[in-house]
Amino acid sequence: MIRVLVADDHRLVRAGIRTLLDAEPDIVVVAEARDGAEAVAGAAGTDPDVVLMDLSMPGVDGVEATRAIMAAGSAARVLVLTSFSDRERVREVLEAGATGYVLKDCEPVELVAAVRSAARGDVPLDPRVAGALLPTPAAGGDGVGSGLSPRETEVLRLVAQGLANKQIGRALGISERTVKAHLGRVFREIGVLDRTSAALWARDHLPPP
Repeated sequence: MIRVLVADDHRLVRAGIRTLLDAEPDIVVVAEARDGAEAVAGAAGTDPDVVLMDLSMPGVDGVEATRAIMAAGSAARVLVLTSFSDRERVREVLEAGATGYVLKDCEPVELVAAVRSAARGDVPLDPRVAGALLPTPAAGGDGVGSGLSPRETEVLRLVAQGLANKQIGRALGISERTVKAHLGRVFREIGVLDRTSAALWARDHLPPP
């Protein structure tokens, strides 16, 4: 049996993951943790094979908890399950000792497969996360090194300014549907799941216009 510890500060998320994993014949959830400190204590006390770790938790976050679990000499594999996929967070937690990184919008079967993969010693990475680990090419004429087109960059800048899709469409002379299509590609290119994360990415990565 693959023994799993689930660390997430949302009770419903933990319950859903437990239900999903416990339904598998070769996986059992042996403990839950509401924050990083509980995850560290749980890993020491229950000897899990895989720690399914959220990053954003109160107190000790997932990165620090991962670092502490590894420092304690645990044989557990830390598999990050989170909404964040920006380059810095990915590198930080993998450098802390995490085995793999999957996003919360993955399909249930993908999560189960990732748990099994981590337990085998493999490195399961969501493709969007793998993309975030690729070296950023030198900035081109528009200052973007992520493969975004000039129009996608314009859309991203306006998102960072807090404009809604309809306002962006008016500003650029395009339809709201076209704005949504651009945003979908932007999210995939920079590895985020929502507008807030995209705006933060733009703040950190886009040079002034």
